[in-house]
Amino acid sequence: MTTWKRMLLFAGGNLGEWAIDHIREDDFLIGVDRGALFLVRHKRNPHLAIGDFDSVTPEELVEITEQSAQFLTCDPVMKDFTDTEMAFNWALERQPEEIVLLGVLGTRFDHTLANVHLLVKGLRAGVDCRILDEKNEVILIDRETSVSRGRFTHISLLPLSEKVTGITLEGFQYPLHNAALRIGDSLGISNVLQDVQGTIRVAAGKLLVIKSMD
Repeated sequence: MTTWKRMLLFAGGNLGEWAIDHIREDDFLIGVDRGALFLVRHKRNPHLAIGDFDSVTPEELVEITEQSAQFLTCDPVMKDFTDTEMAFNWALERQPEEIVLLGVLGTRFDHTLANVHLLVKGLRAGVDCRILDEKNEVILIDRETSVSRGRFTHISLLPLSEKVTGITLEGFQYPLHNAALRIGDSLGISNVLQDVQGTIRVAAGKLLVIKSMD
């Protein structure tokens, strides 16, 4: 089995030209349902198109099947996973070094939240995963992590487990020292990096790190 360093998963949520800019020449491209059409229409043929394809027309489906190296479909009703989770599971099984999820944030909050929860699977599998859209980058950590100053102006921390303990921040405008965050706490919202690079330490629990820009 060929091992890919990085897999980019394009789902059918918020996408735009900004998403194409993240593609590298050696990336493995996965188009999920309408995300596959997005890739095809931007002359980036998916290595894999996957989903139930209930969000595309029969004509668009022909485009996708003709322009994709591999095509996997399923019944739109009799299935246990969302299209995005099905694609994510497929990618995890191949153990790439990194999975980047694009188009997984959108108008359906239920799908958005479920897609954020997929980061837990990535963390358990030991695969670096992140969610990207035009104004946000989301990762999930359970250990020390370095973050760099870039185009994002704010960094927020939210617990994804009931409680996250031993949170220590270095290089931030609002430092924390051995702090705890529980579900419902907003203490970690809208911090700012003062140094070029900052450090986030976690003793126990799962912590969402959300970089954002207005």
